[in-house]
Amino acid sequence: QVQLEESGGGLVQAGGSLRLSCVASGSIRNIYAMVWYRQAPGKQREFVATITSDTSTAYADSVKGRFTISRDNAKNAAYLQMNSLKPEDTAVYYCNAVVLTNTERRLQVWGPGTLVTVSS
Repeated sequence: QVQLEESGGGLVQAGGSLRLSCVASGSIRNIYAMVWYRQAPGKQREFVATITSDTSTAYADSVKGRFTISRDNAKNAAYLQMNSLKPEDTAVYYCNAVVLTNTERRLQVWGPGTLVTVSS
């Protein structure tokens, strides 16, 4: 079994910063891509940022230049540093990872999400 847990969400004023964390636990041999998604109220879940096992990154245009994704392979963790936050960044942020388990199963795992609220 593999689980993801996000943390670091909260309420912040526009222009402020937050740092989200995503930690994977369980029977993990390797983690390939780690991805952040978000879902705003009444909207579909959307891609935010991704980082591969070799630390290549990609971002949605809406967050490029403001958000930075990183990872710590030793801790099975990924992070999302969010700066210059805007009210439209308000959403539940979800972590997703493609994991190879110790039994050599390849799984795609989602965390339960963490709420980010940006006030104007």
